Amino acid sequence: MHTNQRLLVKLLGRLRAKYEAVMQPIGRRLGKIGVTPDAISTLSLLIAVLAAIAYAFKAPVLGAVGLLASGFVDMLDGAVARATGAVSRFGAVYDPVLDRYAEFAVLFGMGFGGLVGWVWVVFSLFGMVMASYVRARAESSGGLENCSVGIAERQEKIILLLIGSLVQPFFNLALSISVVVVGVLSHVTAAQRLRFTFNQTSRRNIDV
Repeated sequence: MHTNQRLLVKLLGRLRAKYEAVMQPIGRRLGKIGVTPDAISTLSLLIAVLAAIAYAFKAPVLGAVGLLASGFVDMLDGAVARATGAVSRFGAVYDPVLDRYAEFAVLFGMGFGGLVGWVWVVFSLFGMVMASYVRARAESSGGLENCSVGIAERQEKIILLLIGSLVQPFFNLALSISVVVVGVLSHVTAAQRLRFTFNQTSRRNIDV
């Protein structure tokens, strides 16, 4: 990994740690009133569908509001789970599955609205799915405890799409550029996870 890439990964990691710390007190409060992580995941998907509808009707700023709300609610899911200890095996599967549905909905909305070309919608979606797929296979078939490495996680991709959405009314290629960048980062993340898995499993074979 190049030096600039390492610095970017480190920066994103610090950003993640900061917003997780901010979300922790909110997670505790929601947990106390009986809100479950699975309920929050479901709400996040419903908001993402509303954002997709806004994009389909060529309203990128309104779509950005929905995307931001969906991303914020999705972060609350993890905050509640960490704060209350309400971590379940089903929830560990349910949340990422709904995240993929949310990504499909939002990007398809952008495509239907003519805001982004279908080639780039498919390119980006494929990258997102492959990054998640590599992680899932690494942690199941590869036997890795955690393979959440890579240059960008879901939150960083949402930030890029938000920037593109807000700039779109002033520059009609902004959202397309954001989607392409998200696609590239997703494919890079998939490659990084493959490399990480190769290194980890190779070491285990040597140890054996």
